Order: sequence, then structure tokens, then C-alpha cells
Amino acid sequence: MLRPCLFALALSLLPLGASAQSLPDLYDVSGVAANDVLNVRASPDAKASVLGELPPDARGLEVLALDPSGKWAQVNMGEQAGWVSTRFIKARPTVWVHGRLPETLSCSGTEPFWSLRQKDGGLVLSQPDAGDRALTLRTTLDRGFEGDRMRALIAGDGAGRLTAVIQPAACSDGMSDRSFGLSGTLILDGSGTSSRMLTGCCSIAPR
Repeated sequence: MLRPCLFALALSLLPLGASAQSLPDLYDVSGVAANDVLNVRASPDAKASVLGELPPDARGLEVLALDPSGKWAQVNMGEQAGWVSTRFIKARPTVWVHGRLPETLSCSGTEPFWSLRQKDGGLVLSQPDAGDRALTLRTTLDRGFEGDRMRALIAGDGAGRLTAVIQPAACSDGMSDRSFGLSGTLILDGSGTSSRMLTGCCSIAPR
């Protein structure tokens, strides 16, 4: 069983400080004419090939990163990542609230496959070999400064406990060309079962 002191030590060893842009966060398309579209390009360059188009009223776009110039934002479109001009997106009120998880946060991983999503104020852990497991969310922690995207949580049920750390990091699911701005590490332990660690990527994109 993971002792509270070991969990605190693990947190203390993780990188400190929020990213300068405090990402990921959600944005809306803005300033695009009603009869036009916002191009999603393969690289942060106006001459790069177009991967797809976003309508002028697109909302809830997850921005993962900015290029060094700050003029381009990385987003996902379908199963691939691309870039849009920051001239045509506007930040929404942040989904990151002190002591809480973003309502749209979900995580998943492969080898083995798993997913973690929020439902009815708790969490649901899904694994192909074990089905869905409803967990009570007991504690959500952050480091207490504005813009912090790191979260730690403790959840559980009668069979055991889930401890997780979610933090800003470039992450890939290994199955698509999508990019993620958050990584997730889960530790499962319980009476009579072996402790397990699962790793994967997380997203705040609305479903």
C-alpha cells in the first residue's frame, strides 16, 4: 500500500512551476467571418499545408501549446494535431479551479488499455479485462498558485484505492497523430491485490 508520506515525497520530486502560457486551456474561434473558416495547418506557418478547417463558431478548442513566437497554437482535429493562428482564437474562462478537477478532464492509456472519466461527482475507471469501476473522489490537490495545471487525486471504493498525478507534459497515445498537453500516472492498490501503475495522457477537450 502506498503510504501518505511516500505520496507526499513523490509530489515533492515532481517539476515545480506552471508553464508561462498556463496551458492547456479552452478557447473559442473568434474574428473569423461568418462565411469563412479557420485553417488548421500542419506546422506553425501560414504557408504550411492545411489539415482541416474549423467553422467560425467553433467552441471549446483545447490549446495544447504555443510556438516560440506566440502566433500559433497547437490543437487537435480528429486524430491528428495541427496549428491555428492565435489571431483567431479567444480564451474562455479557465476550467482550472483551485482544489478541483476540470469537469471535462479525462485520461486514457494503452498497454494495457484503460480510461478514467468523471461521472456524477466521482470517477469511473474502465479496463477491458475488468469493466467499469465507479470510484468515490476523496481528495483533489494542487500546489496553490494561480495557473497551476498539476493535480493529484485520491479516489477509491470497497476494493481499494486509486492515487493519481496529472501534470503538464507533452504526451502521445502511441496510436494516433494527436498530441496531448497533460500526462497521467495512476497507482492502484487494495487489500489482497498487487499494486499496479498505469500511465497515459489526459485531455480537457469537451466530449
